[in-house]
Amino acid sequence: MVLHHHVDPDALEIQLISKHKNINSKLISKIQANNISYLDSNYENTIPKYTIPSNGVGSDSAYQLIHDELNLDGNPTLNFASFVNTFVDHNVKKLLVENFTKNLADSDEYPALMEIHSRCISILADLWNAPKETKEELKKKYVSVDKNSEWEIKSNTSVGTATVGSSEAIILGGLAMKKNWQAKRRAEGKDISKPNIIMGANAQVALEKFARYFDVECRLVPVSKESQYVLDKTKIKQNVDENTIGIFVILGSTYTGTFEDVAGVSKILDEVENETGLDIPIHVDGASGAFIAPFIYPNLEWDFRLPRVHSINTSGHKFGLTAAGLGFVLWRKASYLPQELKFELSYLGGSEESFTLNFSRPGHEIINQFYNFIALGRDGYTKVFQLLLDNARLLSDFLEQTGYYECVSVIHRKQGVYHLGESETKSDDGSYNVGLPVVAFKFSQKFKKNYPHIPQDVISMMLRNKGYIVPNYPLPPNEQSIEILRIVVRLNLSHELLDQLMSDILEITENLIDAADLIEKTTSHETKAAKSDNEKVIHEMLLSIASSGIKNKDIFEKSEEGFKRHRRPKHGTYRGAC
Repeated sequence: MVLHHHVDPDALEIQLISKHKNINSKLISKIQANNISYLDSNYENTIPKYTIPSNGVGSDSAYQLIHDELNLDGNPTLNFASFVNTFVDHNVKKLLVENFTKNLADSDEYPALMEIHSRCISILADLWNAPKETKEELKKKYVSVDKNSEWEIKSNTSVGTATVGSSEAIILGGLAMKKNWQAKRRAEGKDISKPNIIMGANAQVALEKFARYFDVECRLVPVSKESQYVLDKTKIKQNVDENTIGIFVILGSTYTGTFEDVAGVSKILDEVENETGLDIPIHVDGASGAFIAPFIYPNLEWDFRLPRVHSINTSGHKFGLTAAGLGFVLWRKASYLPQELKFELSYLGGSEESFTLNFSRPGHEIINQFYNFIALGRDGYTKVFQLLLDNARLLSDFLEQTGYYECVSVIHRKQGVYHLGESETKSDDGSYNVGLPVVAFKFSQKFKKNYPHIPQDVISMMLRNKGYIVPNYPLPPNEQSIEILRIVVRLNLSHELLDQLMSDILEITENLIDAADLIEKTTSHETKAAKSDNEKVIHEMLLSIASSGIKNKDIFEKSEEGFKRHRRPKHGTYRGAC
């Protein structure tokens, strides 16, 4: 969650007065009243926003006030920045409403809910190819072991839990690796004070949170064009040492949707173990990709088929298509989850084993996930994800064929081809590069040469004026000089909406070209020095047009004062994209 400070209504008033010194004080008072209070439905009384009202307004009025305010939010259908991909049909809505009050932490009161939780874990373990014992092996255990047979069997199977999103899941996976590393070091009589973990510089912020919050050195491996802007496998060996607790490998970068090569990383770590004796595990951050890969790329080895993969996390509310706030983490086998991290709890009349950072939490998301599993099935999920990838490839091809853009994402290119203009003869079977249905794109080299004064972030701003949310942000450290626009292709991007989006991107781009041509024509009589002085003003003028929605392209200011006034801060990064 984002941190918010306590709001003092008096401070708001002072801020307004200092900000609008030339505005009439009575008008300031009216603005101030709107900022700190609601006007009730009878237009008679005000209801404070930042302090609890002395008297309640009743359920109908409370609903209407909050409903009206929430209408100011962006349209989720047009929010192409988010990976949140909720699918809620009329039947699951009924299930959610019927179960809103159920607490997932209360196993004694809600045994059916806990059974559904168990089924979700088992379904994911099966999708991720968790190791299984043969029937013959199981029969031998039942014959040879008496009352402890159930525990003996469970101890060799996968184990997992639902979490509050992938952030908690990642932290739990990291904690297990840290504790296992510490236990091994203690047994060898070695120091445990300097653990480190390795990840690519493209890592989502939750991975870095684990390192910072739990005192683990975060070793960010630089990315590059050659590594497709994800973890550079060639730099792994130089970063590992005896204090490395593990490596986070990302199945679906939030920047470009690219899958990191889990099998390739595993192979390198096998070489490290053969050369140094260091046994370094992998945690796969499959926030989005761990749902897509089993259905679209069933032959891709990234999961528990690789013995070095100890744990995997995913987000139900992304491509699991559930209500927001659901994640999962699973371990390949129970022994990879240290006993010291588990809690035996007797709570509300029951007993359970728990490993979470949170305790009480809503249970309806688990119901949503199980509903999706049985309603869609393997065939349904496959069809949905194939449609999303088809749409993403169509959008990618369209953008590149305009000549104005080139894609940094690679799912529309033949397998083994990663850059525009490369020969597409590397793939004989016609298959595409693996990845998420994400389209990351930027101005083409030809466009930048012809229109160097058109800022790329103006595209994002002008799309926002049409209701779309398409972020423009820099690539990870080491490549941050390159900015990209990114569209996450989700279930609600229908063919009609996709067609409109493509038309709007093209229209906006060509309007900017017209504006740039007009400015160039207007200043064509000036000296080279004068034109050079105007470059940044032209740049900022286009930003001003975009941010204010002005279409009259000949309205602009050349003065330094105008330049300063129109300057807008750029968005920093989308490493925290969810």
